[in-house]
Amino acid sequence: MELLTSQVAEIAVRYFNKQKASDRPKVTTSSDAYHILFKKFNPDILHYQEEFLAMYLNRANHVLGIYRVGLGGNSSVTADPKIIVAVALKVAASGIIISHSHPSGSLSPSQHDKDVTHKILHGAKFLDLKLLDHLIVSPQSGEYYSFADEGII
Repeated sequence: MELLTSQVAEIAVRYFNKQKASDRPKVTTSSDAYHILFKKFNPDILHYQEEFLAMYLNRANHVLGIYRVGLGGNSSVTADPKIIVAVALKVAASGIIISHSHPSGSLSPSQHDKDVTHKILHGAKFLDLKLLDHLIVSPQSGEYYSFADEGII
């Protein structure tokens, strides 16, 4: 039996947030989410490479943290819904806001953007998590598209 247990990998789940809940930013609008998330996009690649981020919130919509889900090419980025939801479970989040950049500056969601959003929405819902919004950001500061504001979520 000892031989078998030594061949099994150890799984470690870690999340540390030393901020008091009252010191964490609170998100009440898409604008709040945008201003927090936009600072986390890498400004050196925003004009030519897509990036996908997920922000996790507690039940009071205080930010628990932001996870960089993926880095893509100039016209697409892969965002695995399983990873987005797995991180939410690791940090005991209640809500998720996802965001990705469009280097072209176009804020119109593609069909792929809509499909990924709905996959994450339904996967999260199954686990009693809420996908609160999906923001598409432009390299131009202040420009974004909110799926929630447009009634898609």
